[in-house]
Amino acid sequence: MLVASLLSRCERPTACRGHEPHQLPGTPLKREEPKNAGAAGAHHDGADFHAEDNSYLEKRTLRKGTAGWVLLAGLGVSYVISGDYAGWNNGLAEGGFGGLLIAAVVIAGMYLAMVLGMAEMSSALPAAGGGYTFARRAMGPWGGFATGTAILIEYSIAPAAIATFIGAYVESLNLFGITDGWWVYLAVYAIFIGIHLTGAGEALKAMFIITAIALVGLVVFAVSAVGLFDSSNLTDIAVDTSAVGSSSFLPFGLLGIWAAVPFAIWFFLAVEGVPLAAEEAREPEKNVPRGIIISMLILIVTGATVLFLATGALGADALSTSGNPLVEALGDSGAAKAVNYIGLAGLVASFFSIMYAYSRQTFALSRAGYLPKNLSVTNKRKAPTLALVVPGIIGFALSLTGEGAMLLNMAVFGAAVSYVLMMVSHIVLRKREPNMPRPYRTPGGIATTSFALVIAAVSVVATFLVDPVAALLTLVAFGVLMAYFGLYSRHHLVANSPDEEFAVLAQAEEELG
Repeated sequence: MLVASLLSRCERPTACRGHEPHQLPGTPLKREEPKNAGAAGAHHDGADFHAEDNSYLEKRTLRKGTAGWVLLAGLGVSYVISGDYAGWNNGLAEGGFGGLLIAAVVIAGMYLAMVLGMAEMSSALPAAGGGYTFARRAMGPWGGFATGTAILIEYSIAPAAIATFIGAYVESLNLFGITDGWWVYLAVYAIFIGIHLTGAGEALKAMFIITAIALVGLVVFAVSAVGLFDSSNLTDIAVDTSAVGSSSFLPFGLLGIWAAVPFAIWFFLAVEGVPLAAEEAREPEKNVPRGIIISMLILIVTGATVLFLATGALGADALSTSGNPLVEALGDSGAAKAVNYIGLAGLVASFFSIMYAYSRQTFALSRAGYLPKNLSVTNKRKAPTLALVVPGIIGFALSLTGEGAMLLNMAVFGAAVSYVLMMVSHIVLRKREPNMPRPYRTPGGIATTSFALVIAAVSVVATFLVDPVAALLTLVAFGVLMAYFGLYSRHHLVANSPDEEFAVLAQAEEELG
């Protein structure tokens, strides 16, 4: 009944009674636009805007109608599924089973609340900018760019972390005789950028198939691990008696719960990227909310499954340092070998899909002038070439560090900052624009997203607790990009880009009263 209640809200009509139907970006305004509301040469909200001609936008269009809710749900699961196969278990070393479990429950609640808020905003503002589009309308160009930058940091760094995990898997399987991971990093970046350049429809279908294989691997693991489960293994980490509140359940005390938060986030990191496919989806106002909610519900089930069964099968202490937790939990068995090979598909699925996400976020920010405009030019297959290649080169360079855990924490920092800003956007839009047409409405309204906001803020601080160097490095990168916006790109924004037109609509309606 809960699932039905959440999804039933996706069926609401696209306009509220007494209000005009939702106006999509890229189409002429139906009402006279107030003077200077985003017009060429205008200055407002601390930024300068100009209008580009039609040829500019024609070179920067995506292929529309390529995905329904099934592919979008698959995309959401694909973003995250590598987190079930590797990475999360390092949280056992920070908080023990109890600390990671409590952190995971709280973080799952945060993500569910956040997803419900994003479902509402994506139904009202369906554009390729995702979180940037929402924040741009709510908080102006500075808030929009800050949110888009945090998302871009997350999506550029996460594939680099996953590439190191893929390299470790390939080496452990002794595939192709490879003993040096950088060849693997280069290969996966080159191959999957190439696939993405063939177009969104082909890429999404390939991602869906790989994700389905990875889900089968989790089923094989679960069936095999049930017989090995021993509840005493959950609490076999030695207790730190000096820690406040320590016990066998919380071996590192109450602080361990907080320290485990970044690893709990790895169970769900990047699911919020589904709205980035809005411009390429069929009926985005309905299918994007449905896709992101269904994917989140699936991920809650898969995350809980691996947390309990893997820890119960091998033991929290041994699992806390494992680079291949599901396989080691099954020991030397045929099922372990099968999961080992399928686990590679899980890592590839997330790597492949997050590459899609970073390209669409880069595309949207570039098209609107926040980033260099050449990054948003699309090829004949309507794929943004440089938006795929440039962040890929940066990610490959980062993967050469081989520091998967550090890169993971850097990605989590960017993600948590973006979550704070997106939830603020939902609250602001609910308060300032209560009559905005919302085909889907968040259950609980701003109370739901306020909960997500608080937990996201705590998560930002938690990244400094686990790895202050990684968090500081990411903060510096964030600051550099914000300086670029303040000094240069805010003076060169494109008023008639689709994401900016959403903001123009809001300003027009406000000025017309």
